[in-house]
Amino acid sequence: MNFNSQFVKDRRRRFYRPVKRILRAAGVENAELLIGNTAYQPVIHYVPPRVSIRPGGALLLDFGAAFHGGIKIDPFEKPGRIRVKFGESVSEAVGPSNQDCSRKDALLELPVCGSLEYGNTVFRFVEIINEGENTVQLLNIMGVALESDLEVTGSFESSDERLDEIWKTAVRTVHLCMQDYIYDGAKRDRIVWMGDLHPEIKGILCAFSDHAIIRDSLDLLVRQASAEQPMNGFYTYSCWYVIALWDYCCASCDTAFLLKHADYAERMLGLFSGFVDDRGAEKIPDPRFLDWPNHDKLQAKHAGIHALLLWMMRSGAALLRAAGRDPGPCLKAEAQLRRYVPDPAGRKAPAALLTLTGLADRTDVLETDPFRNVSTFYGYYMLLAKKTIPALDLIRRYWGAMLDFGATSFWEDFDLDWTRDAGRIDEIPVPGRKDIHADFGAYCYKGLRHSLSHGWSCGPAPFLSERVLGVSFPESGKVIIRPDLGDLEWVRGAVPAPGGLITVEADQSGFKCDLPPCLVRIG
Repeated sequence: MNFNSQFVKDRRRRFYRPVKRILRAAGVENAELLIGNTAYQPVIHYVPPRVSIRPGGALLLDFGAAFHGGIKIDPFEKPGRIRVKFGESVSEAVGPSNQDCSRKDALLELPVCGSLEYGNTVFRFVEIINEGENTVQLLNIMGVALESDLEVTGSFESSDERLDEIWKTAVRTVHLCMQDYIYDGAKRDRIVWMGDLHPEIKGILCAFSDHAIIRDSLDLLVRQASAEQPMNGFYTYSCWYVIALWDYCCASCDTAFLLKHADYAERMLGLFSGFVDDRGAEKIPDPRFLDWPNHDKLQAKHAGIHALLLWMMRSGAALLRAAGRDPGPCLKAEAQLRRYVPDPAGRKAPAALLTLTGLADRTDVLETDPFRNVSTFYGYYMLLAKKTIPALDLIRRYWGAMLDFGATSFWEDFDLDWTRDAGRIDEIPVPGRKDIHADFGAYCYKGLRHSLSHGWSCGPAPFLSERVLGVSFPESGKVIIRPDLGDLEWVRGAVPAPGGLITVEADQSGFKCDLPPCLVRIG
């Protein structure tokens, strides 16, 4: 018998995480008792050692790495009033944090002889302030992680430990966003955005064998809008739906899911195949969105959207053919779109899409000042459009710099210029130095509203698995294995696949691989 069998089951599990480090303790006694303390049951039958916070006193805690969830506070005997402030950075925990999408600053009443749990966000740091008139006594404070309990079955190891750490951090970043559905960011916006979802799906496919959350997230989006309506309010995000659906089905061999979505996708593709003018140029209607850096740059935005529509038609033709439907309208639209080659206006996001679709090789744009004007969102596509050695250099410099400044997950946005005379996110801000979280950002992610655990930034993980390990899925049931080590001496790893894992070991002299029997290797 199961008392809850008729209700919706949360895919996630709870894990208790002890405090790793005390960053500051003012008006506090015995704060060190919290470090590594895994006790989570309050007691009343004896007087245990305890932490005392005098009125106005404060504790600043570090749990060692970002996680999703909240905290559990065990007071001793007396009630109290405390203020709890969560932060992805120290700056956010001690500063005036933005309250959008998840609560990060709250005044709480402690129970008598009980426990209090609070929080539903991503954080690493917590400040506890005694806002009451009496001393607060605490037995323990623990982090309560609420996360998907999934094994990382994929792997990546190489002769460059920095790349290995970046692969793991990228996977952890998307894992933090794998909540009830796949969020764009688990602090903010906590929404299934279809554009953000494509790089996240690619990150999940290279690391996890369980893909239920991909199916659930795509199903959710389909329920929210008809095939003729703009997905998430943007017609361009409907393009990403078709691309992501086809990429998922290629890697998973999930024919049943493909057929489930075939009618919806066919209606959508029928509509979008008409969004081509007499020149062969895209004419996708408003609302249309490529990315924030190019939102007001009309020529660059047009070039990127043109390539995106071409990619949609190419994926759509393959999808319809696999579903036993007529790919003719997609093939016709693709041929029309290839007659017209727009100028990316020196912008890297559209240049990457033009290159990836084979419409025009615009790596010249990508290699002009290669470490500037990079995007964590379109970074995945920029990496794919580059040759391997410059792509690896970009990963080391750009994503690696976030690690150098204390990141344990990758950020919504980043610019290497921010690092000049800036402090780390795991250090208390110092007057006279730049605060890399609070002082930067743009568009909708300014200052402390900026998410430091954002799924679209996971691009290095699928890139390293696809390009360097060389594992890609051109269609359902078929795999290409073609390692490209660039400047690496050796590489080894695994990619989840139907029926098991694809394993690859390679060095500069050659490679060996093993794959499940249900797959056919074609390259």
